[in-house]
Amino acid sequence: MPIIKETNYNLLMKQLQSLIEDEQNLIAILSNTSALLNDNLDQINWVGFYLIDNDELILGPFQGHPACVHIAIGKGVCGTAVAENQTQLVKDVHAFPGHIACDANSKSEIVIPIHVNNDIIGVLDIDAPIKDRFTIEDQQGLENIVQVLEKQLTN
Repeated sequence: MPIIKETNYNLLMKQLQSLIEDEQNLIAILSNTSALLNDNLDQINWVGFYLIDNDELILGPFQGHPACVHIAIGKGVCGTAVAENQTQLVKDVHAFPGHIACDANSKSEIVIPIHVNNDIIGVLDIDAPIKDRFTIEDQQGLENIVQVLEKQLTN
């Protein structure tokens, strides 16, 4: 298994706060967030957002190869994160029932719901080309990143 460079999530949170502190536009905030994460996370092949629109997830700002545009709530890893309102840390996407393969190179995935005023507005989705890419530490760090987003989007 490849060695994964450790991510300093505390530094990443500070960088994100600085990057978005004066911004109110959702697309601008999510675009810069996906770019920041893409630049700082090792061994990933896709990072981006899906936003809820008309009771489904629609592709939002991202970094990586073209992706699925529509995902039904409850379907795949992203839809499951919304339906269950909890982070999905998937060590092997091929073992996940109903996994939607937007990129055949993806082998593991983490998806974190994003809330504004207690409503889920979308998810942060990150794919990796290796199995077991994401740890509990990654989950906690990325959930903290999402909290920075949520705080800015609620303001």
